Amino acid sequence: MLFNTKAIVLSAIKYSDADLIVKCYTQKGLKSYLLKRILKSKKGKLKTAYFQPLTQLELIAKHNSKGNLNFIREAKISYPYHSIGIQITKQTITLFLSEVLSKSIREEETNAHLFEFLETALIWLDTHDRVSNFHLLFLLELTKHLGFYPEKKDENALFFDLEEGCFTNSIPRKNVVTGENLIHLKALLGINFEG
Repeated sequence: MLFNTKAIVLSAIKYSDADLIVKCYTQKGLKSYLLKRILKSKKGKLKTAYFQPLTQLELIAKHNSKGNLNFIREAKISYPYHSIGIQITKQTITLFLSEVLSKSIREEETNAHLFEFLETALIWLDTHDRVSNFHLLFLLELTKHLGFYPEKKDENALFFDLEEGCFTNSIPRKNVVTGENLIHLKALLGINFEG
């Protein structure tokens, strides 16, 4: 069955001499696609350049109900980046984030909030110049969607317990954030993309 969906490229791996296996996070969840002969074809509808890390695409794809690999019939860029492709800092951030997302997103079912967050955050990265802490904030916000965002209750406590994910005044035995790192964590918890 053919589906029309937006997608964000997480990774692309060369398979045999001419094929790619591409992992994308789509509006329909996490999907993997086999792109046959894409590395050898010069006249096909699909271009290798479309499958760079965190590229935003619109796909017409065949999703199999039985197998893990799906097939893309057509692809086009849904949001063309203006600065990510030419600024080394932003390129580095996108490579890092694509690796993190590729390893951390496992759900194959639809999650509209996660997809919208990824789409919006990447557009924000492309359209803003001051992005030195973007990756930190992105990862922190991503934890909301993955289910382990830090508990912000008792923000004035002296410690942050990493195992429990909360602020505390009692000294945890290990995995604790204190001192200057705690100040930075509290500051980071107060930042948003609009700031």
